[in-house]
Amino acid sequence: MKSTGKNLTRAYSQAIDYFPGIKERDLPRYVLVCDFAHFVLYDLTEGTTSEFALADFYNVRLFGFIAGYQTQVIKPQDPINIRAAERMGKLHDQMKAVGYVGRPLEIYLVRLLFCLFSEDTGICEKRQIQDFLEQRTAEDGSDLADRLATLFHVLNTPHDKRLSNLDEQLAAFPYINGSLFAEQLPPAGFDSRMRETLLDLCGLDWSLISPAIFGSLFQSIMDDVERRNLGAHYTSEENIQKLIKPLFLDGLRAEFENQSHAV
Repeated sequence: MKSTGKNLTRAYSQAIDYFPGIKERDLPRYVLVCDFAHFVLYDLTEGTTSEFALADFYNVRLFGFIAGYQTQVIKPQDPINIRAAERMGKLHDQMKAVGYVGRPLEIYLVRLLFCLFSEDTGICEKRQIQDFLEQRTAEDGSDLADRLATLFHVLNTPHDKRLSNLDEQLAAFPYINGSLFAEQLPPAGFDSRMRETLLDLCGLDWSLISPAIFGSLFQSIMDDVERRNLGAHYTSEENIQKLIKPLFLDGLRAEFENQSHAV
């Protein structure tokens, strides 16, 4: 916020100057500068800028992200999908290196992937998983496995079946039915590097990551050769749309629009 008439470009530069030293996962996506008469909203992920006067502040569409709404833009091979797969593959290798292998490892990673997506699908609150890991686990990772085991148990337990004196932060997590968290897995083990890898995964904007990443992600994490060829395996949403739109999606959209006009 600056005084009326101040240079907002300089205000933006000042805001960016605060970034050095902040971990990548904690960097903001948006920067808003204002002189009480004019606003400029920068979307650092999309590289877009929106300028408007105070009189046009009613255009709340620009601020839908505050309430958790995101505009979906299908891009050709969004790099964030690749980063997500590569980071999950790194965590897979780290867990495998300490002897956590086979089916338990696969289930463990599926559970973590669900948790990562849950914050951007409305299942969990924004940063609920990330805050729990950052605030309730030691930096050396020594207690991370125990904390995650407790979290998995809580996620598998209906609210009326949980302990009455359960930690408040854990009690806030929703119940996840479907048995994803039901099976008791062997105890895992983490260190500081593995904790950082997991937190780096949490720091990605999972609302931008396509669910289509699931297939490529598990192709990549289970095999080093597959991971090097990840780009060849990943079928982007853009290419999926090219296939399904002429098959049936264009027809459905036209039918929907005709009905909307009729109403």
